[in-house]
Amino acid sequence: MPPCHRRERPSEPVSARAAVRRLRRTAGRLCAALAVAAGGLLFSPAPAAHAAVPLERVGDFGADPGSLDMYVYRPASLAPDPAVVVALHGCTQSAQVYADNSGLTTFADRHGFLLVLAGTTSANNVSSCFNWFQATDNRRGQGEAASIRQMVAHAESAYGADPARTYVTGLSAGGAMTSVMLATYPDVFEAGAVIAGIPYNCTKDTGPFLCMSPGTDRTPAEWTRRVRDAYPSYTGPWPRVAVWHGDDDTTVAPLNARELRDQWTAVHGIDQTPDRTSVIGPNSTRREQYLNGIGQVTVEVDRVPSIGHGTPVDPGSGPQQCGRTGTAHFIDSICSSLWVSEFFGLTGATGPDPDPDDPDAPVCWSGSNYAHVQAGRATTNGGHTYAKGSGQNMGLYNTFVTHTLKESPAGHYVVADDNCP
Repeated sequence: MPPCHRRERPSEPVSARAAVRRLRRTAGRLCAALAVAAGGLLFSPAPAAHAAVPLERVGDFGADPGSLDMYVYRPASLAPDPAVVVALHGCTQSAQVYADNSGLTTFADRHGFLLVLAGTTSANNVSSCFNWFQATDNRRGQGEAASIRQMVAHAESAYGADPARTYVTGLSAGGAMTSVMLATYPDVFEAGAVIAGIPYNCTKDTGPFLCMSPGTDRTPAEWTRRVRDAYPSYTGPWPRVAVWHGDDDTTVAPLNARELRDQWTAVHGIDQTPDRTSVIGPNSTRREQYLNGIGQVTVEVDRVPSIGHGTPVDPGSGPQQCGRTGTAHFIDSICSSLWVSEFFGLTGATGPDPDPDDPDAPVCWSGSNYAHVQAGRATTNGGHTYAKGSGQNMGLYNTFVTHTLKESPAGHYVVADDNCP
């Protein structure tokens, strides 16, 4: 996530571009040397890897002021009006590397959503980082932020994607750019997952390396102001946010997870005390959840034990496994893409619209035990799930056990797998 960057602007006269490129190559080499000397915070170069996932490159997706590349992973069973998940890679990585290793394509295949991968290169940044720290790229309507927003618009027009179900996630510089997209385009994204990332506009009053490590401690009110200043006229709902961070991350300090929590809980007008805590996954990742006034998980923080800087994955063919570890910064621990997909609401709890002729009629909800807990229809204790209101034991708290719950009266749920209207 280093601050060194260089970009060839499309508006430059052709005759001047060669000279500009030569100057930028020289500046880029110097910048890279300075960055390494500053403390070795760059990712080490990733080894070349054979592509495991077929991606479609979109040659013309519209306005591209950030000079980014757009790639799409379209599962064989793409759902009608599919949801869109935008994925943003880390430094020294690429869209292809992130698709191959993060595990997101596993859940695109399973649940039929469209995966859009933005890509940057060394032409924009010497380490192929997204320029999350640059005012020219982290503001609404300009630079890389505008290019990513245009990719979403293209996905809607070209693939029939549902504009009401658009999400974004990313690692490191891609995680910091996820913060940018949530702050600058809250009218576009329903939710986001920041992996080893940084609060929005941390670099307003300090340098990017200090934001990375040791991190900067600001009040929730100050962090909120920075988000709201990104789109001052916005009055709509804010995106929900999940934060993932390794306990042993020495590249982006774990303090950033706390500061991200402070930023987004305050944006939503809720306090910084978790309403629910639990452990998830095979490595006992510690989860904190923060609920809004109607019991919805609005912010969550997932602290992954004993891992450094990277996207948590869990290679294998089991239903809770995903990803690969053959490339740097994909760390064997927990399949974070599963839990991120759950947080986005892409794995399944559904319920009918209320009957307008009988507002007191029971409402039925179907989904996994995990999804019911996420939505506030059930609670978890000792690894088991219990229907809220009735207290019925629904079985293990995971994504495999599914039930239909009948809600009547409001807020009281009973298991009704076979007898729900």
